[in-house]
Amino acid sequence: VCSDDLTHKFKGFTVMNETERYEALRHCRYVDEVIRDAPWTLTPEFLEKHKIDFVAHDDIPYSSAGSDDVYKHIKEAGMFVPTQRTEGISTSDIITRIVRDYDVYARRNLQRGYTAKELNVSFINEKKYRFQNQVDKMKEKVKNVEEKSKEFVYKVEEKSHDLIQKWEEKSREFIGNFLELFGPDGAWKQMFQERSGRMLQAFSPRQSPNSSPTRGRSPSRSPSPPWVFNKASPPSSPKAASASLSSMSEGDEDEK
Repeated sequence: VCSDDLTHKFKGFTVMNETERYEALRHCRYVDEVIRDAPWTLTPEFLEKHKIDFVAHDDIPYSSAGSDDVYKHIKEAGMFVPTQRTEGISTSDIITRIVRDYDVYARRNLQRGYTAKELNVSFINEKKYRFQNQVDKMKEKVKNVEEKSKEFVYKVEEKSHDLIQKWEEKSREFIGNFLELFGPDGAWKQMFQERSGRMLQAFSPRQSPNSSPTRGRSPSRSPSPPWVFNKASPPSSPKAASASLSSMSEGDEDEK
């Protein structure tokens, strides 16, 4: 592992210092030994001193320190083992993502308690980031309210559907009961007919039985005196009335 001085000189500023890089490699399960402060270009003397048999690196020529490929002499010596490079995974790509999303990381660390001085952020940018954090919190609250509102509306729709379904069932049951009671052949009509029949029987006169001794016998009518006038046929005139009285008197004299 190269030192920070060599790395900063030939490659650029690093995120992790040399001690952190040493420890990261030392804790790798495939690493048996870490050589600190290695040279930027691996010389034959360095390889022989540390008894290095092979050098592993991707096959793409690595130009640095005034050379088109720092691994050219190792490849010519037959000590080079090419590895497969994973596209998108490199130190440069990681730094590019950090620089691209710098504002996001700066705002995140401000939220986590880091000061603007520790983040090397100016006073104006600090206020801008904190304001953006407040706006994001407000957006998150609005989003939560919208989600809860949608959930509430969904529950209300479910309950409304259940209530409508129950109301329809109760309505059908009520209509069925109403038709059974007041329909053309309902119980109310039958009950009304039964009560009407009873009332007719109660108010109609009873007929005499056939075995009555007075059945078939016409009632005897007592002869009314000839001078008694029937209400239905009164005398037509006073003369007729006097004539009838005179005839009645003559009849009485003859009988004497």
